Amino acid sequence: MPELIEWLADGTPYSPRFGDRYRSELGGLAQSREVFLRGCGLPGAWAQQPQWRILETGFGLGLNFLVTWQAWQADPARPRLLHFVATEAFPASAADMLRAASAHPELMPLAQQLQAQCWGLLPGLHRLVFEEGRVLLSLCIGDTRAVLREQQFEADSVYLDGFSPAKNPDIWDLHTLKAVARCCRRGTRIASWTIARSVLDGLTQCGFVVRKTPGLPPKRDNLQGVFDPRWEPRKTLSAGTVSPTRCVVIGGGLAGAAAAASLARRGWQVEVLDRHPAPAGGASGLPTGVLVPHVSPDDSLLSRLTRCGVRATWQQAQDLLQPGSDWQACGVLERRLDSSAGLAADWPEAGRDWSEIADAAQAAAAGLGSDAGPACWHQRAGWIKPARLVEALLAQPGISWRGNTHAAQLRRHRDTGHWQVLDAQDQLLAQAEIVVLAAGHASRLLVEGGLPLQAIRGQMSWGLHADLPGTPSLPPFVVNGSGSFIPAVPLQDGLAWLAGASFQRDQDGTELRPADQSANLERLQALLPATASALAPVFDNGSARAWAGVRCASPDRLPLVGAVAAANQAGLWLSTAMGSRGLSFAVLSGELLAAKLHGEPLPVEQRLAQALSPARFLR
Repeated sequence: MPELIEWLADGTPYSPRFGDRYRSELGGLAQSREVFLRGCGLPGAWAQQPQWRILETGFGLGLNFLVTWQAWQADPARPRLLHFVATEAFPASAADMLRAASAHPELMPLAQQLQAQCWGLLPGLHRLVFEEGRVLLSLCIGDTRAVLREQQFEADSVYLDGFSPAKNPDIWDLHTLKAVARCCRRGTRIASWTIARSVLDGLTQCGFVVRKTPGLPPKRDNLQGVFDPRWEPRKTLSAGTVSPTRCVVIGGGLAGAAAAASLARRGWQVEVLDRHPAPAGGASGLPTGVLVPHVSPDDSLLSRLTRCGVRATWQQAQDLLQPGSDWQACGVLERRLDSSAGLAADWPEAGRDWSEIADAAQAAAAGLGSDAGPACWHQRAGWIKPARLVEALLAQPGISWRGNTHAAQLRRHRDTGHWQVLDAQDQLLAQAEIVVLAAGHASRLLVEGGLPLQAIRGQMSWGLHADLPGTPSLPPFVVNGSGSFIPAVPLQDGLAWLAGASFQRDQDGTELRPADQSANLERLQALLPATASALAPVFDNGSARAWAGVRCASPDRLPLVGAVAAANQAGLWLSTAMGSRGLSFAVLSGELLAAKLHGEPLPVEQRLAQALSPARFLR
């Protein structure tokens, strides 16, 4: 359940859990501007910077974020990217966040955007995206000490916030302050409204030089400081020393387009090379795909990763695509054909924004009876045309496209150290200091020593509603389980259904196979018997159409995202092996790659990022 908030007679939000107000008696707006924003020297400190990273302990109702975002909007010298990382152990509801901001009409347009994205806040990290990807909010749900252990970035400013140390001592104790200090660079400025002696002493012990400053009435003093320890801090992160210049991305499918878009937003001039004449010429040319999170009773690493990925793709689809024609948030019914429930017995309330046990009405709408077995309903799910998403991502400023270009080898220039991309005749195609390999199965040929990538052929069956006998009743939403069924997608020839796809390891042919059509019908019969019966005539008479492509997977079925960590391959990066989850992984992988390259806060927890590192196969 969202955190319970009471509203006092004067409109001030109050926490029964901690017995304290969320903001001062004079209102939160003045506190946010005077104590935190100006207390950290903002907006002046971030002028002309490529990015600015703010850490807040205690997101509360989001007022400090909204005020900072508003200041960023108004500043002509603002940084290209604003990263705001906030911790919160007990997240408020989106409705309470909006109500808290309603006292400040100038913030309401921003608060409404925040409310629209504050759903499904399960424990862990949630990346919310605003201003076409230039304002990034990382909401870290959980104990501050624990969630900061999953972050590796250097904050430029720190807002030390939270309920009074007397009411909520855990967020102000020495261990928490040490966790904050690990996220600071020398010169990071901090600000807080509290001047409790324990906090002052703890900050001093952690390497901060602190001082009292005149407070906001009725408080006499506030706290300001700077991270300037007497010792040399031990760092494990090289923070943001790369300046955007030119980059080459090899591969123009979902993975390559997403990486190109993420880098272009950060100021890179990106050239995308692909052997096909048009974008999405490979596996991303699938007519329509399913965007849906993975679920498991133990909420496995894959389940958490796909939630992060689905949120990232969902945001891009909302910003870049046309609903109804390019994508549809129709929801997905997942049949659990292994008879498992899919979700943990103690699945939290916040998780229901994502997934819940399907009810009888949803099963009946899919044509399933009461004996069909367990199923999950995924609220934040639907279908997307991958090629349309690829085209929209590649249309971002700073990206150029070159098709019919086959990259056969890479070579380092002896003098400049830049990468040169060569064709099979040893002719130079492009050169840049950074190269991103996003060419699916072909990526393995461009890394010295190779990559353990597997080709997986898939054939999808599809047809037009106009070709179906009679007017069969199809499900009103996507159904998946063993394969998937997409009931109604507008294609160039008319309204279409799609079913499949096959999964054939170590095969890279794209010829259409009648046997795979039969296999897709058999799979559909197990998934949706009534629908399979209605579609059987078009399979039997050969009028069902087909599409085939080759996906690429790693041995553990997770993507490879990050630098090729070899001394002679510096500047070579990977974003590949999306498997059959390109729609779930590609956008997230592009942001993860860009964040690693620039020393930014990561869009996923550190242990999830490590699970995608190429180092696991390139030791």
